[in-house]
Amino acid sequence: MQHLDDSTRTELEAAAFRRLLSHLDAHKEVQNIELMILADFCRNCLSKWLVAAAEERGETLDYEAAREYVYGMPYSEWKNLYQAKATPEQLDAFEARQEAKNAAKQDARS
Repeated sequence: MQHLDDSTRTELEAAAFRRLLSHLDAHKEVQNIELMILADFCRNCLSKWLVAAAEERGETLDYEAAREYVYGMPYSEWKNLYQAKATPEQLDAFEARQEAKNAAKQDARS
């Protein structure tokens, strides 16, 4: 992508992001905790990244507005309709992931 001008690259990145949101919307059965276990990010992370990107550019973007954009509806509504309670196995896997991540950080500091 290095051969592309900045504007074209930004347009392609934005299109890919919109496609990711569409893909996540089409797969509401994929729970945030599963995304966190497998990929270390979730829909809430995407929302936080949007807010941070806005702040980096001197813009204001409310976190709840960003979540509504990412989820395609208010988060509370999405949560009531689609979010399942995390299973003990999911919680264990998430905790193990967090511990492994923290251990890797400590190893990198050594």
